[in-house]
Amino acid sequence: MTQPKPPSGGLEGLAVLVTGGGTGIGRACAARLARDGAAVTICGRTKAKLDQAADTIAAGAAHGGRVQVVAGDVTTETDVVRMVETATALTGRLDGCVANAGGGGLPAPYHLQDTEEFLRVLHLNVLGTMLCVKHTVPHMRAAGGGSFVGMSSLAGHRTHLYFGAYPVAKAGIEQMMRNAADEYGAARIRFNAVRPGFIATEMMDVIPRGGSTYASYLAQTPLEDVGEPEDVANLVRFLIGPEARWITGTVIDVDGGHQLRRGPDFGEFVPHPADVRTGKLP
Repeated sequence: MTQPKPPSGGLEGLAVLVTGGGTGIGRACAARLARDGAAVTICGRTKAKLDQAADTIAAGAAHGGRVQVVAGDVTTETDVVRMVETATALTGRLDGCVANAGGGGLPAPYHLQDTEEFLRVLHLNVLGTMLCVKHTVPHMRAAGGGSFVGMSSLAGHRTHLYFGAYPVAKAGIEQMMRNAADEYGAARIRFNAVRPGFIATEMMDVIPRGGSTYASYLAQTPLEDVGEPEDVANLVRFLIGPEARWITGTVIDVDGGHQLRRGPDFGEFVPHPADVRTGKLP
């Protein structure tokens, strides 16, 4: 009698680096990958958060999946090199990277943007992603291929008033993924980006649920709700896995349909936004 095959998670033996893996979307992505058998390395700037996340991820890991942590800053090249080497050490190879580390700054119209803050946001999102591409590609090429997922945002292609560098940075990540997909296709390395809309993470807790900004998100979302980190993680797991072998150079929305309408209005966080819109500039 033929014995049934044991259940398979589909990612057994794959080693994946997840940046910004200590909280929110990054933590959910790492947990989803480990649950299907991947050897996951999570990184971020705060080791205490990473350790806490690793405990949760390890508790749900299956099919041989495991997790390790490494602290570092994606905008510091020596840190990125160390993160990648640590991730590779788990299995002797690297099969994927989820470049999730990123973030925005204080909202303000462009004529009031602080230049240093603008550059900080660009570095965190664009430079951080580029350094991950730079240092993971040689390892994935040596492994015979791999999958790289860049984390964009609804803000990468829909206006987000007063978001400064953030929409610019996310649009840059999308184009970086397209270019890299073209450059490294012959090496069988796939590059795709994911565009989350409003996802209920710690970063979005600053938006009052009864305020006008939150209401504007719901009004512009056909599914009339906000997403969960797991909604993004499920797509990321697909893109990392072999099921997505013929998908590269794409940007996929995870936003409840928000991309069909217009971006949110963060006017409640900016002093006198009406003055900006009517041309009464200070």
